[in-house]
Amino acid sequence: MSERYQPEVTGFFHEETNSVAYVCADPDTRRCAVIDPVLDLDRNARATHTEFADRLLGFIRERGLAVDWILDTHPHADHFSAAFHLKEKLAAPTAIGSRVVVVQRIWKEIYNLPDFPADGSQWDRLFDDGDRFRIGGMEAEVLFTPGHTAASIAYRVGDAAFVHDTLFMPDAGTARADFPGGDARTQWRSIRRLLDLPPRTRIFTGHDYMPGGREPRWESTVAEQRAHNIHVRDGVTEEEFVRMREERDATLPLPGLMMDALQVNMRGGRLPEPEPNGTSYLKIPLNRFPPRRK
Repeated sequence: MSERYQPEVTGFFHEETNSVAYVCADPDTRRCAVIDPVLDLDRNARATHTEFADRLLGFIRERGLAVDWILDTHPHADHFSAAFHLKEKLAAPTAIGSRVVVVQRIWKEIYNLPDFPADGSQWDRLFDDGDRFRIGGMEAEVLFTPGHTAASIAYRVGDAAFVHDTLFMPDAGTARADFPGGDARTQWRSIRRLLDLPPRTRIFTGHDYMPGGREPRWESTVAEQRAHNIHVRDGVTEEEFVRMREERDATLPLPGLMMDALQVNMRGGRLPEPEPNGTSYLKIPLNRFPPRRK
């Protein structure tokens, strides 16, 4: 793919979950895609709200942008997706990688939802590896990058690549690979695919946990990642990475919102259908995962 496209990329940092959502715009046509939007959750009240997603809407309207796509990179385990909320507001199609059906099947069984349609029909389009589509006049390419989850994809648009949890900023390394369907060795191979992109490719990550207390950052380049990433810089071997990742993951607690979030995100950001009293309910599996002890 040509690097001649240089999309305008604006990141929005969600402090509660350390997530980054993006608006990727074609400067010529003023058309854009929204990538990995976040739906807010008051954790104590278990009440959703749209303050963060409405910031994205405000930015889009202020800039006079038209939205071609609302894109997910994978079903998130640490925050709710606002894809469905934005679809209702913008009437734009939603999309995710076609392997989302694998994640749906895993969690359909965990949540014991026998009637749940694990077929990806909750999105308007399912992308396969190598698929291409347009954001305004820009061509975008889908890269299948499993490992963090079985469904993870990256979007490459000109000189920009949106890699979400496959890579973090160089001083933070990489994301865990121990969720159901994840795999550290598969993640390594996905990372190497990304690091084989042209050195000046801009890398946009989906989280930043601000190592050392620095300000949040989410943009680097392939060259910077290869030189400085603490987990996968040039010279680190596959075996070293897999050993580090598996040992590290074994010490990490599960995300506090994982049981909540996957139940919403495997529905494309929709809450479960309300029961007769008008309220939606989440099922929380007990003792399905072993306790994580320090």
